[in-house]
Amino acid sequence: MSVTFDNLGEAAQLELGMWPGDVPQGQHFTVVEVLPRLLDLLAARHVQATFFVEGLNAEMYPDALHTILAAGHEVAVHAWRHEEWAALDAAAEAELLARATGAMRAIGIEPRGFRPPGGGLTERTLALLAEHGYDYVSPAGEREGLLDGLAVLPFRWPLVDAYAYLPQFAGLRERYGDGPDPNTPKEMRDEMIAALRNHAETDGEGHLALIFHLFTAAFTGDPGWEVLDEVLGETVRLSGDHAAGAKATIRMDAAAARMLALPTEHTHTPQLDEATWMAP
Repeated sequence: MSVTFDNLGEAAQLELGMWPGDVPQGQHFTVVEVLPRLLDLLAARHVQATFFVEGLNAEMYPDALHTILAAGHEVAVHAWRHEEWAALDAAAEAELLARATGAMRAIGIEPRGFRPPGGGLTERTLALLAEHGYDYVSPAGEREGLLDGLAVLPFRWPLVDAYAYLPQFAGLRERYGDGPDPNTPKEMRDEMIAALRNHAETDGEGHLALIFHLFTAAFTGDPGWEVLDEVLGETVRLSGDHAAGAKATIRMDAAAARMLALPTEHTHTPQLDEATWMAP
């Protein structure tokens, strides 16, 4: 089981043209307010996580990324400015991946993993990731596996907090039978905990990823923080070793390393999900 966090800073708002021109950049609430509280919570729960952040953050918030690393977590790539990855043409995809990877390396971070915003890949993504030395990719999907020499560690849309909360995910919620209306934090908690328990009942077969977004603190407030803590607590409980909570989760890079080390006969082709946030 992996606990992951997507997005950091104002990168996605800049990409969407939603950042107010009169507001200074470089002091985003997810970095200044949310990240320190989140790192404290993860430390208290003895959980190691993976943070998928846009490459722009390597230029805007290098100290924050190194703080994440120093706390024992992984920093992976989430595009350059949160571009919808599956919609990119060949030139843009190659340029943006090179730019994001280069920005990370420029501050001493060697990214091993990539999660495409929107959940979808192009027919070129795997080859580009291999070319840049990545070990794994985390698109939308139902089952992990190996593809073109990379570990594929998918996420399921119903296990994404933004899927539960945001109006623009109404189409996806209807696709999965949850109805168009946003869910409450408690409903999201119940979905995630049910998935965790089901995973534990199958002896942890396969890989399960949970996704939270740092910006959800803006509209969930204390209920959202309580839900996150409860989900983390259940993850630790299901590990069966309360004295060593870090065993409850595995960073995505470590999960990929385990998969890549398996004999070929113990691996399979991943099952991906063609649904994205924009086109369910």
